[in-house]
Amino acid sequence: MNNKITPWEKVEIARNPKRKTAMDYIDNIFDEFIELHGDRTFKDDKAIVCGLAKIENQNFTIIAEQKGRTTKENIERNFGMPNPESYRKAIRFMKQAEKFNRPVITFIDTKGAYPGLGAEERGQGEAIAKSMFEMAKLKVPIISIVIGEGSSGGALAIGVANKVFMMENAIYSILSPEGYSSILWKDSSRYKEAAEKMRLTAEDLYEMKVIDKIIKEPAEVTEESFKKISKNIKNEIKKEITKMNKLSKEEIVQNRYEKFRNIQGFKRIEEGEEIKNVIRK
Repeated sequence: MNNKITPWEKVEIARNPKRKTAMDYIDNIFDEFIELHGDRTFKDDKAIVCGLAKIENQNFTIIAEQKGRTTKENIERNFGMPNPESYRKAIRFMKQAEKFNRPVITFIDTKGAYPGLGAEERGQGEAIAKSMFEMAKLKVPIISIVIGEGSSGGALAIGVANKVFMMENAIYSILSPEGYSSILWKDSSRYKEAAEKMRLTAEDLYEMKVIDKIIKEPAEVTEESFKKISKNIKNEIKKEITKMNKLSKEEIVQNRYEKFRNIQGFKRIEEGEEIKNVIRK
């Protein structure tokens, strides 16, 4: 593990525009991939990529948050911040996956759902909640992989999985360190201190049982090391899906329910004296 890297440094690594995107992982992990489009209600929002994939003889449904690298790509992908139609597209393919008995793999990498006026008018909050609701009761195995910046409801919306993997230098939290410090201390400049307190690193989240496995990676990923990382993830997916394919549909749903009921980290909220003091004020 990269224990010498501070939480804020991990935030910077996770946000690095050169970091591998969801499509990089999809291209390297799966033998085949076909992208599918649209929510059949409004439009095709490109901040989330959905499609069908295959590893050997096993078919999958893919739901992935996708950032761009260039300015043009980022505008096209809305900087990886999904609109409501992205989540409705995801729900459409979740239900399709259940119909055809395909496991679902999600890739989490967003600074949050898009907060624009149009997104709110089209029901951003409802779309996020509905996505989590549908995932919770889906009768096929789900694996979520946090590959970069997993922040806010934009990330949580596609993270209700039987197994959650996380890259060693990724982050996963309910909001950004800047947002945390602004709300808690009314001072956004304390973002480094906020990153320490939020426990948003893979090591912290594994300890709290929010995630199930840490995927090791170097601070600077080369093409050669990325192939090894992708092979490792591919093997982990195959192993976990083989196990879950032996479960009944009811057992798959129950397994997911028990995972989130047993997360130890939520108990720490009751011990958060700073939060209590803010509330009292």
